[in-house]
Amino acid sequence: MTTPPKKLPIALRAFIVFGFIFGILTLFSGGSVLFGSDEARESAGAYMPFILWFNFLAGGFYILAAIGLWLRRPWGTSLAIAISASTVFVAAIFAYTIIQGAAFEMRTVGAMIIRASVWTGLALASMKANT
Repeated sequence: MTTPPKKLPIALRAFIVFGFIFGILTLFSGGSVLFGSDEARESAGAYMPFILWFNFLAGGFYILAAIGLWLRRPWGTSLAIAISASTVFVAAIFAYTIIQGAAFEMRTVGAMIIRASVWTGLALASMKANT
């Protein structure tokens, strides 16, 4: 007889819910610029298309990873790790592009830091919970 997996710690459950909501908001905000009016694109300022597309597509993966983490599926942790790593990688490319003199929005710098922090935290917390 197998024992059922222990319950997720409440802090991790709250963090996972945050990641899920963050994914929905990411899809909404990115989609409104990508598929919205010219006015929406203008209000976004000096955005970099590759960052916008990455963040929009990542939003869907945020939702999938949160579901996998909530259900305690091993692929949820793997996906959280992949999201963290890819976000850090894209942030490095973004930083390099800025250093080369490209126009950018400071809010994008903050957003990338938040994204990398959230998903690195979720990946580490889920790895710890699954050990």
